[in-house]
Amino acid sequence: MAVSLNAASEIYRQALQDNVKRFALLYAGEGVLLGVVGLLAIIYSFATSSGLAVPLGWLLIVIAALQAAILLGMRSLPHAGFQLISALITLLIGFLLLRDPQQARQTIILLAVVFLMLQGVSRLTFGLSIRPFPGWQWVMGSGVLGILLSLVLVGSLPDPANWLVGLLVGIELIGEGTALALLAWPGRKAAGTKA
Repeated sequence: MAVSLNAASEIYRQALQDNVKRFALLYAGEGVLLGVVGLLAIIYSFATSSGLAVPLGWLLIVIAALQAAILLGMRSLPHAGFQLISALITLLIGFLLLRDPQQARQTIILLAVVFLMLQGVSRLTFGLSIRPFPGWQWVMGSGVLGILLSLVLVGSLPDPANWLVGLLVGIELIGEGTALALLAWPGRKAAGTKA
C-alpha cells in the first residue's frame, strides 16, 4: 500500500510531537542546563581576555555530553540520528579546542562559526519538523538565532575580539535552552493531562 508524501509527512510530524510530549521533562532539563552553560560562557568571556580555547572546549564537551545523555533517553525519536550527529560534531569541536589551546586563533573562530551554524540548522530543522506543536516557533527561532550569530561572527573577521566569540556562543546556548524549555512546557502539561 503506497502512502502519499503528505500522509508520510503527517505521520512523521505526529511521531515527533508525541515524543516531545513524552520527553518534555528531558527537554526542559536540557533547556535549563544549556541556559546555565550559556550564562557561564558569557561571564567567562568578559572575565578574561585570553585563553578562550580551553573553557570554550570544555563548555562544548559538556553540551555534547548533555545532548548525548538526553538522546539516550529518546532513542526512538525520528530525528535522533540528526541530533546525534550534531552532538558528535560539538564533541569533536570541543576536543579539537582542548587538544592544542595555543593553536591559531583563526581556527578557534572557525570552529565557533561551525558550531553556531550547525546548532542553528539543527534547531531550525527540528522546529519546522514538529510544527504546529505548541512552542515550535521558539525552537525554529533559536535555529535562526544560531545561524544569524554565526554570520555576525563571520562578519567580524578577520580579527574578532575573544569576548565576542564567547558572548555569541553564550547567547546561542541561552537561546537554545530557552527554546527547549518553552517547547517542553506545553508538552509537560499535555503529558500530565493524559496521565
